[in-house]
Amino acid sequence: MSMKQNLTYHQQRDIDNMKKIGSYLQTLPEYVYDYFVGIEATTSSLTRLNYAMDICVFYDFLERYVFKKPKLEITLSDLDRIEARHIENYLSHLSFYDYGEKMHKNDERGKARKLAAVRSFFKYYFNHDRLKSNVAAKVPTPKLHTKEIIRLEKDEVDRLLDAVQTPLSFSEHQKNYNKNTQERDNAIVTLFLGTGIRISELVGLNVEDFDFTQNAFKVTRKGGNQTILYFSDEVAQALHVWLLKRDSIRVSPDEHAMFLSLQNKRLCTRAVENLVKKFAKESTPLKKISPHKLRSTFGTNLYRETKDIYIVADVLGHKDVNTTKRHYAAISEDLRKSVADKIKLKK
Repeated sequence: MSMKQNLTYHQQRDIDNMKKIGSYLQTLPEYVYDYFVGIEATTSSLTRLNYAMDICVFYDFLERYVFKKPKLEITLSDLDRIEARHIENYLSHLSFYDYGEKMHKNDERGKARKLAAVRSFFKYYFNHDRLKSNVAAKVPTPKLHTKEIIRLEKDEVDRLLDAVQTPLSFSEHQKNYNKNTQERDNAIVTLFLGTGIRISELVGLNVEDFDFTQNAFKVTRKGGNQTILYFSDEVAQALHVWLLKRDSIRVSPDEHAMFLSLQNKRLCTRAVENLVKKFAKESTPLKKISPHKLRSTFGTNLYRETKDIYIVADVLGHKDVNTTKRHYAAISEDLRKSVADKIKLKK
C-alpha cells in the first residue's frame, strides 16, 4: 500500500494545499516565507493558501503601480515606504483587475478578505520589528452591507428532494446519468439538509465514520477537530439505500470514501456543488442554492424547533455564537407572513 493510501482525506488535502502555497511563494521575495511559517500554528492550510493567493495579488499591484520593479526585488525597506493611500488604491484596484491572464472582480466582501490578508501580513512584520509601522492597520475595512440569508422553506425542501428522486425536466441523457447516481445524490442532499455539515466535511467522510446503531457519524471540522453528530431515521434510510448501491459497485478495498464519483473515487467538492445546483435549478429556479444554503436551511429549521442559539452553534460547529446569531436568528419568511395581518389600519 502506498503512503498516499495511508493518508486520510484531510491529511492529503493539507499536503496538496501546502504544495500550492509553495508554488505561490516561489514567485514572492524570500522574506515572505517567514510570514507563512509564523502563522502556521494558528491557521489552517486552506486559510494560508487563500492568504498566499491574496498576497500574490497584492505584490502584483505593488510591482505594477507602486514600485514598478519585479516583485522578487521588493524589499522590506520598500514596504516601509508604503502609505495608507497605496492600500486604499489597492482596494479600488480590486474592483476589476487582470491577474494570471484573467479578469477578476471583487465585491465588498472580497475586498475585505484581501485587506485582512494584507493586515495580517504587515502585522506579522511589525510585531517582529522588521517594519517600522503597521500602515495596513490604518485602512478601514470596506463597509459590508447585510445580505439576506438565502434558505429553503419547507415546501421548497420537499420540491428539492422530489427533484432528486424524480427529475422531471431532465433530458434523456441527464435521466440516464441520474439513474447511476440517484441513490448517492439523494443521500448527499438528505445528509446536508438533515445535519447541516459543510461540503468539505461531507466529501471527507469515510464509510467507517458511520455508526447506524446510534445514528451517528464522526466528522472532521474546520481546523481538524473531530466531533460526533447525529442524524434522523429519515437520513439513515437515505444513507442505507446508497450503501446498498455502493456495495454493488466494484470499488477498490483501499477506497474508504463514503461518497464516490462514477470513477469510483472520492467525490470532490466541485462535483457536489454541481449536483446541488443541478437539482436546485429544477426545484427552486429563483434561488441560487448551494451546499452552504442547505446548511443555512438546516440551521434555520433547528433554531425554529429549539429556539436555542447555543445548540445551533454547537451542532453547526461555530466557534463564535455571534456568527450563529447573525445567520440563523434572523426573522424567517414564515414569521413575516404570520405577523402580516397583526397590524389593523381601521378599527
